[in-house]
Amino acid sequence: MPRSVNSVASHARRKRVLKAAKGYYGKRKNVYTVAKNVQEKGMTYAYAGRKLKKREYRRLWIARINAAVRAEGLTYSEFIHKLHEKGIDLNRKVLADIAMNEPESFKSLISNVK
Repeated sequence: MPRSVNSVASHARRKRVLKAAKGYYGKRKNVYTVAKNVQEKGMTYAYAGRKLKKREYRRLWIARINAAVRAEGLTYSEFIHKLHEKGIDLNRKVLADIAMNEPESFKSLISNVK
């Protein structure tokens, strides 16, 4: 009995890897074994990057809130503490957006908290 190989599946697998490696430099884009390794490494970086993105955005929001609050004579930690005491439930993303785009309403929020 002849040996049967699923060439349709293996061709599709190679095609999928090479399509994902499009735009890479040199052999990384057109040699399957190299492209497979590079793409696998890239996927691990992408996974880690999705986790890091959340941290980096939170840091950015905190920095923006802190800058806006310090202009009014408070610190970030005092401001957040007073918000919780007053029962104002706004997350950092919304607070940073208000601080950047609507400074007058943010000042009124700070005066409510003080």
